[in-house]
Amino acid sequence: MVYFVGAGTGAVDLITVRGMRLLEQADVIIYAGSLVNPELLTYARESCEIHNSAKLTLEEVIEIIETAQREGKLTVRLHTGEPSVYGAVREQMDELDKLKIPYESCPGVSACFGAAASLNLEYTLPGVSQSLIITRMEGRTEVPKKESIESFAAHQASMAIYLSAGMIEELSKRLIEGGYEKTTPAALVYKATWPEEEAYICTIETLYETSSAHGITSTALILVGDAIAHQHYQKSRLYASDFSTGFREAKE
Repeated sequence: MVYFVGAGTGAVDLITVRGMRLLEQADVIIYAGSLVNPELLTYARESCEIHNSAKLTLEEVIEIIETAQREGKLTVRLHTGEPSVYGAVREQMDELDKLKIPYESCPGVSACFGAAASLNLEYTLPGVSQSLIITRMEGRTEVPKKESIESFAAHQASMAIYLSAGMIEELSKRLIEGGYEKTTPAALVYKATWPEEEAYICTIETLYETSSAHGITSTALILVGDAIAHQHYQKSRLYASDFSTGFREAKE
């Protein structure tokens, strides 16, 4: 059996309880060593066989899983954050389907939620934004043209931009060209929830200056949108005294 487990945002205690228990039970762990906090491996048994997938190809990963399955071992494929977001899990699952190897997924906390916790943000403030766009700049891997930074910027919603810390100058330019004001609040969060986390509030116009000043060019998340300033928002109707819900009658 194979379990695809989300490691969470970085802090060792932010993996789910289910994910932690699967690590404790695993006979084989294949972890994404480029981004997963290695301290999570302390949950593994001493006898557990551990592989760093940063040094492996897809074929080599599948070969390890296939061998473990043949030997009746439980394998945990430990991915950074939430595996369904930039996790490259589907291609692995398709190979396991071909081999008729069963698998399940265990969700994790993605970096944008770790960053929000670190900054005490609410992305969906009434009257400001009711949407969170998760995206990235195109780099060595393309992005569909209809999902360009400019097209998303036109909505002026809250945005979490992954895998783009090395292209911040170009990113800022395109965000502004797409419709955000230069003064729109932004945040740069390096290694959200890790012990070495750094977080800086700035504007779209000063994003590049901020990243340069602190030497941040990788492993960072860029947040954009008026919700970051948490100003000029409307209170939720959910808790308004004159608003009825399925659990509470409105009060006169």
